[in-house]
Amino acid sequence: MAPKTLAVEAAWRFAKANGIDLVVLNPGFMFGPLLQPALNSTSEVVLGFTKDVAYAHIQAFEIPSAAGRYCLVEQVVPFSEILKTLNQLYPTLGLQSKCEDHGKPVERIFKVSQEKATSLGVSFIPWEIGLREIIESLKEKGFLTI
Repeated sequence: MAPKTLAVEAAWRFAKANGIDLVVLNPGFMFGPLLQPALNSTSEVVLGFTKDVAYAHIQAFEIPSAAGRYCLVEQVVPFSEILKTLNQLYPTLGLQSKCEDHGKPVERIFKVSQEKATSLGVSFIPWEIGLREIIESLKEKGFLTI
């Protein structure tokens, strides 16, 4: 994350020095169908930065009132819940043992306001749908057989 943070800071300095109105979009971890024929490091984690982010970039450019930072987060979901959902949708993935709590404390749930993002006209796809879409896409492209 350090390179991204440094790049954003440099962009803010450049924008300020040159009188440019800069809008920064900060998507959370995203799920969605594969957009390329091969896996890259981002898609190996479970694809990232797809339709919603592209749409938000267009809106941030076209809406004159857009300014500052926008968090693009549908919902904060603990990794354990993602695993449990994957296990329910695709039991043949063999994630049952990874879904056991082992007496661990419940992860903290954070909320991120969607107010600013929705002012751009961004609507979010529920994470469960995106999760299902990426698994189906990985199967379709031959990266996953279940």
